Amino acid sequence: MSRTAVADAPVDRAAPPVSTLRQPRLPRWAPLGLAAVAAVLGIGIGLVGGLDSRLQWGLIAAVLYLGLTAVLAGTVEGTRQAKDRLATSLIWVCFLLAVVPLASLLWETLVRGAKVLDGYFLTHSMSGVITLEPGGGVYHALIGTLEQVGLATVISAPLGLLTAVYLVEYGTGRLAKAITFFVDVMTGIPSIVAGLFILSFWIIILDFGYSGFAGAMALAILMMPIVVRSTEEMLKLVPNELREASLALGVPKWKTIIKVVLPTAIGGITTGIMLAVARIAGESAPILLLVFGSAEINNNPFDGAQSSLPYFIYEQWALGNEASYDRAWAAALVLIAFVMILNLVARGIARWKAPKH
Repeated sequence: MSRTAVADAPVDRAAPPVSTLRQPRLPRWAPLGLAAVAAVLGIGIGLVGGLDSRLQWGLIAAVLYLGLTAVLAGTVEGTRQAKDRLATSLIWVCFLLAVVPLASLLWETLVRGAKVLDGYFLTHSMSGVITLEPGGGVYHALIGTLEQVGLATVISAPLGLLTAVYLVEYGTGRLAKAITFFVDVMTGIPSIVAGLFILSFWIIILDFGYSGFAGAMALAILMMPIVVRSTEEMLKLVPNELREASLALGVPKWKTIIKVVLPTAIGGITTGIMLAVARIAGESAPILLLVFGSAEINNNPFDGAQSSLPYFIYEQWALGNEASYDRAWAAALVLIAFVMILNLVARGIARWKAPKH
């Protein structure tokens, strides 16, 4: 093409320059760089100000990070993008503020509990052990926790599941409203109130003795509303089209619930039950009132005092010596491992029983 043809070619003067379409942006490493700068400044301010707590250093660094992010993003990218970056940074800061204490607690429990956690600790009780001396184990408390939580689950899981099925599939009128109201009330009941109720009814009025079963009934009261609420929400997530398709084929409603609705929601239902189990596994107030504690192994939850992991932790910590502190930390580590195993089992069952697509 000749130079004359190029010169005579029409020029789109209305099109803006390419450079104006590109908004200035901070580099990708800017958040990490600002975090590093804020951390250094926070430590420096803490040292100069004579602050000994690292938590205070972290809070100062978090505030500086948010301020630097807002100022730098507003200067380079504009007000609109600065607000977006500030909101994102605030979410990350809140996330770290929530995770750091949890990670610190887990690490502290792991380090201190690993001192005495071994096979001997898991297979022996405190019978005949001098509390001031090292030794003894958590076997009797572990057996008590397994039996009490198991009985509470056997009591509350079927009742909670059937209650949720009734509320979602059949519940109408005053009865459903009354059940919903009492479930809401039970959700906020303190654990000590559940223990006092079983104490007054089961032990004082009916004259039964202290036992693991009494503690299991109190734990079932705490567990039941959680099972009802979680199961109810999972059943509501099942598409109505599945119910309508089954009913259109002439399948009775009860069989539709058993064969279609419950298998579809089994993953969420199992997860809700495991969350309820994790909720009650660490309860100590009802156990103090009803199970009464024991240093010996009692495999019968229906007769005699029994121990549990939360009670054992409280008991050993109250003794106030170095050996008992080590046992308390080790028992806390066992309790955390117990809850984690329950959650892993729940995920496995949910994946196994989930409908295949």
